[in-house]
Amino acid sequence: MQTKVHRPTPANLRRLARVLRRGGLVAIPTETVYGLAAHALDAAACREIFRAKGRPAHDPLIVHVLDLAQAEQLAEFNPAARRLARRFWPGPLTLVLPKKAGVPGVVTSGGPTVALRSPSHPLARRLLRAARVPLAAPSANRFGYISPTSAEHVATGLAGRIAHVLDGGKCPIGVESTILDLTKPARPRILRPGAITADELAGFLGRPVATGRRIGRGRKRLLAPGMLAKHYSPRTPLRLLRSVEEIPADVALVRLRQPAGRTAPNIFWLSRRGQLAEIARHLYRVLRAADAGGFREIRIEPLPPGAGGLADAIADRLKRAMARG
Repeated sequence: MQTKVHRPTPANLRRLARVLRRGGLVAIPTETVYGLAAHALDAAACREIFRAKGRPAHDPLIVHVLDLAQAEQLAEFNPAARRLARRFWPGPLTLVLPKKAGVPGVVTSGGPTVALRSPSHPLARRLLRAARVPLAAPSANRFGYISPTSAEHVATGLAGRIAHVLDGGKCPIGVESTILDLTKPARPRILRPGAITADELAGFLGRPVATGRRIGRGRKRLLAPGMLAKHYSPRTPLRLLRSVEEIPADVALVRLRQPAGRTAPNIFWLSRRGQLAEIARHLYRVLRAADAGGFREIRIEPLPPGAGGLADAIADRLKRAMARG
């Protein structure tokens, strides 16, 4: 199978919408990361996502919708969920809610809940509108590897495994969406931090929002994607930089901000001035570049203590990327 990268022309969008309606896969840009999309109500198409990614069946998929009206066809919305959708959609917030009967079990890993979000990326929205179906779309990469934030990342990682990639440029946020469990609306809980923070959600809802995973001991089915202890990982071992000792040439060093003066081939940086939004936007791109450099190890500077906000999402991704499988 040849993997083709498509420019976002009107003709290509119509063509890719037909591919999706007929059960094919298309890698699409979103504001967070690129997703590998399939018709969410077509069980066979969704199984192809798992095959192409090498994704285990117990890890459910996020379903992308155009708006709240489409989402309410797929899940049982409570008043808090409707308020959140009206406030934060389209955007990087995923809501976990009881699913309706039409959602295939393969999408939810056999469970009673479904994860839903409405992306804000204009090309994702144009494709959703053209396809006229909801799209299941986990990150468009081999399972467990660093998420893709450009069409080039997708085409390299899934070459020969998928036929179509829609090029929407670089993803503006760069880390996956916030996932909020609202199956018990009086006790909302963030399952995966993202650009929309716990403080924002708590302030809007007027009640505390818990953080942390909610997986029972020995539980095989995950409540939502992105909850595995090891995920988003480069193939090269990744460690936190513990001190400013001299780094040998066969170790890559990832700095939070651009160092002054001359640098070496093993020095990478995430932001010119250490800004959290830039760090998040460039995190996966820089980790991929360091991973491709042939180094025996990657060391990354820790985030400043108490940074909060988007730093929580960055720290979460790094913790999982550094976990030993």
